[in-house]
Amino acid sequence: MDERNRGADGQDRLAERFETHRGHLRAVAYRMLGSLSEADDAVQEAWLRLSRADVRGVENLAGWLTTVVSRLCLDMLRTRAARREDLVGQDLPDHIGNSGDGGGGDGGDGGDPEREAVLVDSVGRALLVVLDTLGPAERIAFVLHDMFAVPFDQIAPVVERSPATTKKLASRARRKVRGTPAVPAAELARHRRVVDAFLAASRSGDLDAILAVLATDVVRRADRAALPPGVPTEVRGARAVAKGVVVFGRRARFAEPALVDGAMGAVVAPGGRLLLVLTFTFAVTGEGEKIAGYEVIADPARLRRLDLAALETV
Repeated sequence: MDERNRGADGQDRLAERFETHRGHLRAVAYRMLGSLSEADDAVQEAWLRLSRADVRGVENLAGWLTTVVSRLCLDMLRTRAARREDLVGQDLPDHIGNSGDGGGGDGGDGGDPEREAVLVDSVGRALLVVLDTLGPAERIAFVLHDMFAVPFDQIAPVVERSPATTKKLASRARRKVRGTPAVPAAELARHRRVVDAFLAASRSGDLDAILAVLATDVVRRADRAALPPGVPTEVRGARAVAKGVVVFGRRARFAEPALVDGAMGAVVAPGGRLLLVLTFTFAVTGEGEKIAGYEVIADPARLRRLDLAALETV
């Protein structure tokens, strides 16, 4: 007799077994979907299917559940693509730049902001943004293989491809995720240190620390979509730019360095959803390398044209 037919005790035991895998399943689903509420929906549906299934012959329940969740996520991603869902640049919550900020949390879809913030940080904002650019099958193959070490012969039935084709899907996704730097590695590393310092100073609101990474004649440009009426799209001079950066710092907690068109930049992605992109130019001064200029890109059409990649993958 299988566990479905053992009455309440059997169902309770099955539920207990499922709960031991819930955290793993949520982690898989979140990376596939980039939405906590959708990930929880997929995990709950997996439980419903398990509760109705005959699992007597299932030796690896974790693997069985991962396959079920993966297929559910693939269907959800395909539905999303069919609706031509465009998450880039939508619902700009607060103007960014030399302007005020209304605060706000890191929840991407109205769920539990604190729990989602932990998930976003565990995956990486830039990686979540890039994952959103992958095709459904690419995303499933990459997440399962590169992030959870699932063999290709087990992924292939999920994406309805041969193992060889599945391997190619993951390889193509990997190239998109990692990107191709347009500058030498040593130069990219130097620029990364400057951008890291800029974002850290922005988060802390330390005006002196911000000034320390800006060239004297630095220029800040921003799309009109990132600014309230009356605020200039261009600001010049270290102190004027730094004052605007202090205000931006209220959103800097959502920022993370990323590769933008092969060069060092940053994405601003509350809840892991792309809102803004920052591009930088650098200058070598007597005090070391500094930011000569940066641009805040908020226009959805411009955002879509950018080639974004994660600097580090999980």
